[in-house]
Amino acid sequence: MLRTILTFGVIAGLIVSVNFVVVLVAIPGLRHQHSLFYGYLIMLVALSFVFLAVKRYRDRNLGGVIKFLPALGVGLGVSVVAGVIYTLGWEICMAATHYAFADDYSAAMISAARAKGASPAHIAQIAAQMQAFKVQYANPLYRLPMTFAEIFPVGVVISLISAALMRNSRFLPARAAA
Repeated sequence: MLRTILTFGVIAGLIVSVNFVVVLVAIPGLRHQHSLFYGYLIMLVALSFVFLAVKRYRDRNLGGVIKFLPALGVGLGVSVVAGVIYTLGWEICMAATHYAFADDYSAAMISAARAKGASPAHIAQIAAQMQAFKVQYANPLYRLPMTFAEIFPVGVVISLISAALMRNSRFLPARAAA
């Protein structure tokens, strides 16, 4: 089970990490075009490996039958490994960009408020919030759990769905050996 969790977790984590390294470091011009929708879409694609890991474990290790809790355990294990790699990848990306994310994010939020025609008092309030965010985000004890919490809940949902589907041995049954 551990080998399956590590293999599929590393693959999922690398898919997400390589994606944002390319977007944020290798092609800096794309940095501001990287949307929330795109980021979570990549997470869903990467975390599809949770489903594949549960299926593989069920079919190859357990003879095509798995109960809900062991399936959930495999899924959560893959999600944890993927989340750790995602967090490490983000830290590497942050170091490569000289920790510019908080400044870029703050500037984008303030310019978005200005573009919407916000009052100077509202812009000052956003600027104060962004300054507090920059201080918090500079602390790794704040940043690391926040980064992990971006991907892990998605993995929990996919783990629950995968476990519910895979406990039915008639759902995508294992192929007989040729």
